[in-house]
Amino acid sequence: MSDDASDWERVRAGDAAALAALFDRHEARLFRHACRLLTMREDAKDAVTIAFFELWRKRATVRLVDGSPLPWLLNTVSNTARNLERSGRRYRALIARAPRPEPVPDLSGSDESGVLAALRRLPAREQSVVILTVLEGYPERETAQTLGIPVGTVKSRLARARAKLRDEMTVLEAS
Repeated sequence: MSDDASDWERVRAGDAAALAALFDRHEARLFRHACRLLTMREDAKDAVTIAFFELWRKRATVRLVDGSPLPWLLNTVSNTARNLERSGRRYRALIARAPRPEPVPDLSGSDESGVLAALRRLPAREQSVVILTVLEGYPERETAQTLGIPVGTVKSRLARARAKLRDEMTVLEAS
């Protein structure tokens, strides 16, 4: 474990590359440990990542065992795994208690009027403005903030989109 001791001295001095070396050396073992404690593979990855973030954050106070931070990391992964399981249970219980949303009509079905097809043919920039302002009912100012564009740009894109949609609807009604 002499590699750990030399890397640890560099980590304590703020060397992120030394932390990466410790990560490469111990990640697989820590991941196997986390997988034994957790049901979700993604949670196991998170537990290992959190342990290394904590190692970096607390590097001034971490106590080594036989010159290695591995025991500290194993303990931190165990604690993190318990916390992740606990929060996962609370989240699942909350979701189970939440009221079920009203069914939303399927908009991908038949479009008798052709409006949705016409909306999809608009350029993405104009489509975003129409969806936010017309379909979702956001004011032009909020739409502009959301899209990161000036209010005048929202107004001009909305006017162009309405004109295009109006033209398409006229053609559809005529046929």
